[in-house]
Amino acid sequence: MAEISASLVKELREKTGAGMMDCKKALIETAADLEAAVDWLRKKGLAAAAKKAGRVAAEGLVGVASKGPRGALVEINAETDFVARNEQFQGFVKSVAELALTAGDDVATLKAARQPSGKTLDEELTALIATIGENMNFRRAKTLSVSQGVVASYVHNATAPGLGKIGVLVALESSGDAAKLAEVGKQIAMHVAAANPLFLNIGSVDGAALDRERGVLTEQASASGKPPAVIEKMVEGRIRKYYEEVVLLEQVFVIDGETRISKVVENAAKTLGVPVVLAGFARYALGEGIEKEEKDFAAEVAAQLGH
Repeated sequence: MAEISASLVKELREKTGAGMMDCKKALIETAADLEAAVDWLRKKGLAAAAKKAGRVAAEGLVGVASKGPRGALVEINAETDFVARNEQFQGFVKSVAELALTAGDDVATLKAARQPSGKTLDEELTALIATIGENMNFRRAKTLSVSQGVVASYVHNATAPGLGKIGVLVALESSGDAAKLAEVGKQIAMHVAAANPLFLNIGSVDGAALDRERGVLTEQASASGKPPAVIEKMVEGRIRKYYEEVVLLEQVFVIDGETRISKVVENAAKTLGVPVVLAGFARYALGEGIEKEEKDFAAEVAAQLGH
């Protein structure tokens, strides 16, 4: 076997952008023939995928899967909205969500999971990138479960069953009728999709976020020139308003516009005749937090024309 030097691996990596281990394997397979190794990587789709890896992937799909007391939420990104309508891509996202349902939400573990095809999930994604011709990224995953009860799901702007641009899971802990729990859970999930709460209950509000909000509100109230005791009451009143905006159980149900979510859960418990606890929720909006590249198409055309 020809000796594979570090410098040769580095050169191949610079030519193709493929991963270090993939480059080393390519050189071993081609007896250290650099050009043959480039072709080997291209045939495997690894060079093509690597070249696309620098492009911003902020489109794609959010996928959900739920079964009884367990639910999973995943986000797989692509470069354009067009890919979200590709059946092969949709099938991949659906399979990832179903895998997370049983394997958990650690992305690295999921990527390494062996699929029925014999490839790992990551290898299947690489092959999909080469086939479709866009950069893609398995960005994140989240699972929820309860010891008894249901994890209900909802997809907003659904492209296909269980696939869309906003995905929500709502976990209800209860020994009540599963079908009725699922109905209540879906309604609350629809609310979460619309209202985008940040916290489940007041106790789970991030301390730093609360301190920051209190500081801003105190400064605003102080500008009124009112006495400290009045300012304190003003701030506390606004903090309660803050809770109503960001805490799920304190929010007003968007479906009827008047009932707090905590009361919706309480009413469900009365109807079912057993306790119901809203144990958790998760919400993914496609591309949130990804910095998208803003293109100046006029400048881009001018650059291509050499102006």
